[in-house]
Amino acid sequence: ARDVNIHTYLYIMLSSQFARRSGLVVHRGVLPQSRYMSSYILDSLGGSSSSTSWPVRKTNTIFNIVPQGQRYVVERLGKLHRIHDSGWFIAIPFIDTISYAIDTRERAIDIPPQSAITRDNVSIEVSGNLFVQIVDPQKAAYGAQNPLYSVTTHAQSAMRSAMGEMELDEILHGRTRMNAMIKGSLQEAAMPWGLDIKRYEITEITPDPQIRLAMDKQAAAERDRREHVLRAEGDKQRVELTSEGVKISLQNESEGYLIRVQNEAEAGKVKLIKDAEGQAEAIRLTAEAQAEALAKIASEIEKPGGMDAAKLALAKEYVDMYGEMGRESNTMIFNERPADMSALLAQAVTAMNAVAPKPESFMKPIASGTDQQNEQVEAMVTKKEN
Repeated sequence: ARDVNIHTYLYIMLSSQFARRSGLVVHRGVLPQSRYMSSYILDSLGGSSSSTSWPVRKTNTIFNIVPQGQRYVVERLGKLHRIHDSGWFIAIPFIDTISYAIDTRERAIDIPPQSAITRDNVSIEVSGNLFVQIVDPQKAAYGAQNPLYSVTTHAQSAMRSAMGEMELDEILHGRTRMNAMIKGSLQEAAMPWGLDIKRYEITEITPDPQIRLAMDKQAAAERDRREHVLRAEGDKQRVELTSEGVKISLQNESEGYLIRVQNEAEAGKVKLIKDAEGQAEAIRLTAEAQAEALAKIASEIEKPGGMDAAKLALAKEYVDMYGEMGRESNTMIFNERPADMSALLAQAVTAMNAVAPKPESFMKPIASGTDQQNEQVEAMVTKKEN
């Protein structure tokens, strides 16, 4: 039993030495072996407890080892002697003292909720996280009694000061701006303490309960307003699209009617031109036929007995004309001797002699008459085309 107690005591002593060298703090006394390792709190990893555990001292074991990420400040007879980086070094016992074991890794410090009043007199509570790193161990050891506590206190006061310069809406919508303002104020104050302010982040903003209720009502009213605005914009867009569709429909109908009118006008124009060309061709053919007939008549008149036949034919047409005029017209024709056929024949012969006294003079008017008819036909066609 005595051997077991001796082994347990030696194990506890070795564990204590290991804990002190590793930066661990023992919060309990001698415990059973099965629960001994659970009594440590990792003090060098940062967090809210690291701001209170300053300074962190180490025991001079002559042959000392500096862990990676830490730096030891060694004092000789109470005065700064050397700052050792990670590795090993030898220190004189009772003369050299490891006064500060400084963790140079970046650490996060929780800023508890702080009460502040905004520029528009609204009471709020704001909490945040501060990320710092010790870059100068000498300034951190001798620039302030507790640099982590100092920077935490300054962060709280800078946060309250920044809240007082802004309204509640600006704070809620401008966290990036507030983080930059607080970080700039802390960076300037932490330089003499050997600290580098990496960033500052606001984690939570809690307004007063009455202000929160008013904000909820305002948010509900804003949602209702947006709903009405969106509905009105939808109705407006629907009316605009409907009117645009009616406009396009009317425009297409008018363009279609214009095209139809143009096509009808073009068709009418072509029809008139074709009719005129047909009439001109008919007149031309009629004139040519009449010219050939008159030429044939003239050639027949020159033959023996031709003149007598022409006079007889003319007299016959003369008689037929009177008959037609008497049957269809209301005009009354009175002849001096209506029953005298000799007088009627004499009138027909006189008209025949007046129209065609001789063949040469008879053919000349026929040709000239044909030219005049051609000119009239061409004038009529030109007029219709225009």
